[in-house]
Amino acid sequence: MKFAGKVLLVDDEAHVRKFVGLIVRSLGEPQILEAQNGREAVEIYQREKPDLVLLDVNMPILDGLGTLREIKRIDPEAVVIMLTSLANRQTVEEALDLGASSYIRKDTPRAEITKSLSETIEAVFGSE
Repeated sequence: MKFAGKVLLVDDEAHVRKFVGLIVRSLGEPQILEAQNGREAVEIYQREKPDLVLLDVNMPILDGLGTLREIKRIDPEAVVIMLTSLANRQTVEEALDLGASSYIRKDTPRAEITKSLSETIEAVFGSE
């Protein structure tokens, strides 16, 4: 499957956005949008309506859970995958309860991140 959707990468660290962007690009020909904090992400989401959001949990201005709440308020059908460097079970469960499709730990090996993203994209978008 070649994914050609619009993807919003949200992380306050540029190197993480670059790393995740490389992985997403390996899955097809997506249009990549970037935000460095939650407030910026909400603004971009409203304007661009991306197909998929990859959202960091810990960020300045508006954290990932707050951002997820705002995005889901704008679009209850939004597809959001949380990115976390923390394995805090409570945070992960809260994100899933708020409507996140899944979560990925940032310290997961690249091949596993690729597989997880690919599986989620296939499950949500099918063979587009």
